[in-house]
Amino acid sequence: MNRNRGRNLRSLWRSGVDHLATGLAILATILVVAPLIAIFFYLVYKGASSLNWAFFNQIPKPEGEVGGGMANAIVGSAVVLLVASLFGIPIGIGGGIYLAEFGRGTKLANAVRFTADVLNGVPSIVMGIAAFSLIVVPMHHYSALAGGVALGIMMIPTVTRTTEEMLLMVPHSVREAALGLGVPNWRSVLSITLKTASPGVITGCMLAFARVAGETAPLLFTALGNQFWSVSLNHEISALPLQIYNYAISPYDDQHRQAWAGSLVLIALIVIAVSLVRFVTSRGTLKGAS
Repeated sequence: MNRNRGRNLRSLWRSGVDHLATGLAILATILVVAPLIAIFFYLVYKGASSLNWAFFNQIPKPEGEVGGGMANAIVGSAVVLLVASLFGIPIGIGGGIYLAEFGRGTKLANAVRFTADVLNGVPSIVMGIAAFSLIVVPMHHYSALAGGVALGIMMIPTVTRTTEEMLLMVPHSVREAALGLGVPNWRSVLSITLKTASPGVITGCMLAFARVAGETAPLLFTALGNQFWSVSLNHEISALPLQIYNYAISPYDDQHRQAWAGSLVLIALIVIAVSLVRFVTSRGTLKGAS
């Protein structure tokens, strides 16, 4: 009798602990998601009413005039982020491959890993000042190229460390099978190991892309901004974060309204870009598996 009673008490205790842990996990999830949802709905509330066709196909009006749009800033953001991705992602993936596959235990690998971790915590404004000194000053002018390189440098640490961790998760048996078939090590890494870890690597690239897409401080010191159309890499260029910042500190209500609209468009573009990449890569993974 006492034995059955003890079993029932232990069962109730385990069940209670299980429900408590589940409840805490759900609460933690709500606490993480709630601010994001609140911010998004507030952006929709403040910015959706300011969106119109002119916002997407016109450049900003002169100070004090009502109307205009951020078409040049949208195109400028696409140009700068394309440059950043072309510069930062290949270097980041290459660094991650070296750390995981060729530099294990070496002093150089430890130095690269430490540098990536330090760069990951450097404030964006410090990165902007460094890019200004190293790129803008030698070039003697601001440019979209300088802005893209600055953002690309900020992408490298995240991509490098994510690539390393994803490659380390690939079983050694996969590498050994490829080497046993006579495949060269470099080709095995690129064609088999990296391909196996590609979903995680792409996720790291998307995280890095989303992080730099809304950065303003580096662009203030490199791209500077432009009130007119420009897609030249060698000239100043506008970008959504720059235009939002300039309108947010403006004394005009219409520009405040457009700043909210620009913030909403920036978030929407990031979500759309990340979703498209995930969709395309997931289809590619499914086709490869089949």
